Amino acid sequence: MPHASQIVHCDGPESPHAFDIIPLQPRNGALDAACPVCKGHGQWNREIDLISFRSIRAICNRCLGAGWIETGSDPLGVPDIERDAAGHPRWYTRIVSGLPDAS
Repeated sequence: MPHASQIVHCDGPESPHAFDIIPLQPRNGALDAACPVCKGHGQWNREIDLISFRSIRAICNRCLGAGWIETGSDPLGVPDIERDAAGHPRWYTRIVSGLPDAS
């Protein structure tokens, strides 16, 4: 049986419902400032149903989902997943020199 829905599409973090039901990310101590793109959330809604609050989210490319950025050039460890030769996932920490620019 279908349920009522009111789906809203968000064009980016500046959309009115982009941050509905998305909490701010805690600062982990290694990063300096709230991300200027996602304002500390790390993600935003691309699509949200305002009745059931189910959503499809986009991860912020500026802070890689952390919500916080490094303002200097200190290297950072970013959790990542890659596949080995047999196709199995392997979790590791990728080292990046600061976080990528928004441009």
